[in-house]
Amino acid sequence: MKSFAPTGLARAAVRSRPASFAGTFVALMMAALIVSACGILLETGVRASVPPERYAKAPVVAAADQYARLVTGSGDSRAESAVPLPDRARLDAALAEKAARVPGAVAAVPDFTFPVRRGGATLTGHGWGSHAFTGATLTSGAAPRSGEVVLDAAAARSAKAGVGDTVALDTAAGRAGFRVSGLARAGSGEPAEGGTGWFADAQSSALAGHPGKADAIVVLARDGADTDALAAGVRKALAGSGATVHTGDGRGAVENRALGYAKETLTGLGGSFGGIAAVVAVFTASGTVALSVAQRARKFALLRAVGATPRQIRRAVAAEALLVAPAAGLVGCLPGIGLAHWWFGQLEDRGAVPEAVDLRVSWIPLVAAVGTGLLTALAAGWAAGRRPARIKPGQALTEASVERLRPGVLRTLLGLGALVGGGFLTGLAARSAGDDAANAALGVVLLFMLAVALLGPLVARLCAALFGLPLRGRGAAASLAAANSRTNARRLASALTPIVLAMAFASTLVFMHTSESHVAARQLRAGITADHVVTHPAGLPAGAVERAARAPGVEAAVGLLDTQVLVPVGGGGDRWLQSAAAQGISGSGARLARVQDLDVRSGSLDRVGKGRIAVDRTLAVSAGVKVGDRLPLYLPDGTEAGPEVVAVYGRGLGLPAVTMDRASLAAHVTSSFDSALLVRGGDAKVLAPLGQVAAASGYAVERSTDRELNAWANYTMAAVLGGFAAVAAVNTLVMTVLDRRRELGALRLVGATRRQVLGMLRWEGLLVAVAGTVLGTAIAAATLIPMMRGLTGEDPYVPPLTYAAFAGGAAALGMLAATLPARAALRR
Repeated sequence: MKSFAPTGLARAAVRSRPASFAGTFVALMMAALIVSACGILLETGVRASVPPERYAKAPVVAAADQYARLVTGSGDSRAESAVPLPDRARLDAALAEKAARVPGAVAAVPDFTFPVRRGGATLTGHGWGSHAFTGATLTSGAAPRSGEVVLDAAAARSAKAGVGDTVALDTAAGRAGFRVSGLARAGSGEPAEGGTGWFADAQSSALAGHPGKADAIVVLARDGADTDALAAGVRKALAGSGATVHTGDGRGAVENRALGYAKETLTGLGGSFGGIAAVVAVFTASGTVALSVAQRARKFALLRAVGATPRQIRRAVAAEALLVAPAAGLVGCLPGIGLAHWWFGQLEDRGAVPEAVDLRVSWIPLVAAVGTGLLTALAAGWAAGRRPARIKPGQALTEASVERLRPGVLRTLLGLGALVGGGFLTGLAARSAGDDAANAALGVVLLFMLAVALLGPLVARLCAALFGLPLRGRGAAASLAAANSRTNARRLASALTPIVLAMAFASTLVFMHTSESHVAARQLRAGITADHVVTHPAGLPAGAVERAARAPGVEAAVGLLDTQVLVPVGGGGDRWLQSAAAQGISGSGARLARVQDLDVRSGSLDRVGKGRIAVDRTLAVSAGVKVGDRLPLYLPDGTEAGPEVVAVYGRGLGLPAVTMDRASLAAHVTSSFDSALLVRGGDAKVLAPLGQVAAASGYAVERSTDRELNAWANYTMAAVLGGFAAVAAVNTLVMTVLDRRRELGALRLVGATRRQVLGMLRWEGLLVAVAGTVLGTAIAAATLIPMMRGLTGEDPYVPPLTYAAFAGGAAALGMLAATLPARAALRR
């Protein structure tokens, strides 16, 4: 029995069937590629940090918590979720006095950063006290007092002002003249472009629009003071104030708030999408491994007949996995690292990740990728080889010659359970609205895909019978293709599953975006009823609304301050914070109705004011509120509020989902300059000095373009999953065709021409592609229809050309993958 040693059997199997093991190698390599790339992004998101620049010379920095936290449940079921705030949370500037008294501290400086406008130019404003830790130095003049400003060279040159001159500046406190008390050279962390202005510390918080508040408290240490001891002392001194104390790279997170969103984005891609991608990769790879084992069922049966024990068969399959999986995993990690670098670079280019964040590539995700492939190969090989190793040798030979009609009982029960679960979630999504519908619909695609994978042979036999009917009257090659598909359902299922997967996931991700964009663009076009829309990259100057309202022919002018708020949504213990676009309006709701049609469904915009808001229908359903209820929410800087809902409207996808008075928002954002000005009547030339003037249609196109720029994430995820599944489908078809060389040779021997054989394979590939496309489309439809009806109130929007490209690509892949290897096989 020495000849039946597991390693010897495994090596002999690899040498005798290189095509089958090459297919397994490719599938496991692709799985490692996906897992390693997503794992690298996930690890980067968890460990991401940025070095301090502005606070580099300050050992300790205290700041407010920049996360909104929602607690659900109680006791053992208590859970807390944290979401980055849309804007900066600030703390009491008076805390600097407490921090300065800590042993080891030489000074504590409240830091302020705020936008300042001078005509069409934008400056960055700071308190002059920040020069103590940035290194800014006066080159002439003196430090600023109340009503004065120190300018850097760029700002002074732009304003054509020197020491003693007066410059008119717009701040959150309005427009005012400031005497230039001095000129200075910017220090570390100061902006290189745009210019900087320093104001008196006592006046800076009011100019920033947050009286008595500071962005951070910067603590400077005495020579020789221990940083950890100083941080502990500051933490104790500020206990109960809500301040958090930072040292090291934690200081960088305080000055660069984009890090919080970057971490959330990276962990979302690497964790949520990575989890789905990993499941898809594992399922596809396990199917390929199972196909490779099943193709050798006759050899296993012969081994059993000549005396091999079940244990030897199982060990041989495991040894094959040990030979192929680690090498495939290691090879797959290399392009996985490349994919992670490309993906990370795309995020940086779009501003989702700060340039200072580095991609972290460690051994952890790479080992996880190789280990996942190995475990997948072992599990799939064990499952596929369990029956030929367990049954009697004679029965094994019989089953190797004639395909079993039914899958195993356990597999069938699990598949039916997944099918029933998918149907239940489809019904649940259809009865839900908002995010509840979306969350239920996401489970639909996963459960239906699981059902297709588990019930593959039954599904394949049904598809072969249904889609094979039109082939029977189209000649000998087509009829033979239909007969082969019905007879070899397991082989068909192996090729069918990846195509279903590619079509379902790609369609869901792409058409989810096209549906939302289609509805949003239509709502935006219908919702902007103003004749002119005035915008400026830095925000509109103070008094823009009043100046526009006084222009000849203007009937109404409303300023909009755009930002985000966080709203608790969901029900029971399953609640989370959802970011919602919000607009603060400078006039009354009645005036807003003259320039913007929100499609009010209930209530009235006339009552919008202090403590009273209007919300979109979908958000109202998700939050469980109606007109007259109070909606708990977090304002941009984390301040909790509970305004009364006075109106519910229907155009919150193309327009902001929350509408409130401007005064309720201005004190909670960094820049209180209006984002847009909607004007009814008047002449565009008269409005031009205020900013860029566009007609309502042009503004709608611009906003839609911004939405399209953010679509890359959906398209990239669709490309990753769809591309992986497409490669898996081609790989499986090639494996099945090369395994049929004896069958194809027999057809040639009984008189079939080479053209007829290739025609048969072409029809088989087309049948697989059509069946996979139809099933994948059905799964995508079951997912998208309830999801889009819940989110937008409408059916999905599917661009015909895009869908045709998906279907045509599947058909082309199916036919090429079936015929190209067959041409090579028939030449031998």
